[in-house]
Amino acid sequence: MEYREVNTSDIPDLAKLRSMDWGTREYWTNRISGYIGGERNPQYALPPRVLYVASDNEKIIGFIAGHLSSRFNCDGELQWINVHPTYQRKGIASELLKVLTKWFVGQQARKICVDADPDDEKAQNFYKQNRARKLSEHWLVWDDIGVLIE
Repeated sequence: MEYREVNTSDIPDLAKLRSMDWGTREYWTNRISGYIGGERNPQYALPPRVLYVASDNEKIIGFIAGHLSSRFNCDGELQWINVHPTYQRKGIASELLKVLTKWFVGQQARKICVDADPDDEKAQNFYKQNRARKLSEHWLVWDDIGVLIE
């Protein structure tokens, strides 16, 4: 498994992964391209942002995105994380989270929030197993995400 920063040529694969849960490839191609280029900004997002992919024999099987943010007095926000269903439950999402955590820590961003559908038990459990705590109905937070890599 290889973990690396995203290239613009990866966007169609990322859009395909996102569209497996919701929306069309075209919708996600536009969203992801705009996010990478800084033209589409989540509320309270600050310019520094990054995306990492997980690939297996050069096939993209997962990705994670995050940015600095002032939402809820946090330092950053995990925007998206997706892993192809065939590769789920193999530690890939946790490894992607650690890769993003290193970036956040390098940006001096420790308090990180993430939006998760309260009805998405899989997402809720993933974040809680990775030491996030409930902030509100839709939001979880790491008071110090650095604990994931220290």
